[in-house]
Amino acid sequence: QLQASGGGLVQPGGSLRLSCAASGNIFNAYHAGWYRQAPGKQRELVSLITSGGATNYAESAKGRFTISRDNAKNTVYLQMNFLKPEDTAVYYCKIFRPGHVDYWGQGTQVTVSS
Repeated sequence: QLQASGGGLVQPGGSLRLSCAASGNIFNAYHAGWYRQAPGKQRELVSLITSGGATNYAESAKGRFTISRDNAKNTVYLQMNFLKPEDTAVYYCKIFRPGHVDYWGQGTQVTVSS
């Protein structure tokens, strides 16, 4: 199971840190990602981090968001800075591994508004 947290209401230019904690002992072997879905839009990739720590970002997230993981805590984080209204969405975490089932978190709402 994945438990996402850290969403909320923030003003433009503000910051939030999302967390996604995994239960069990599989986390270390899985890649992890953050996705988001705004109302009326498809779910989109925000950022990925491999099991080895390599990262990748959507263009909209580059320079503002940072993904990280703490394998000892089975947790992946998304630090979001300089938030914009267009970042408003439900954010989902996922862990995945080729040839294995994907696991999704339940989503956490991020609202950027003044």
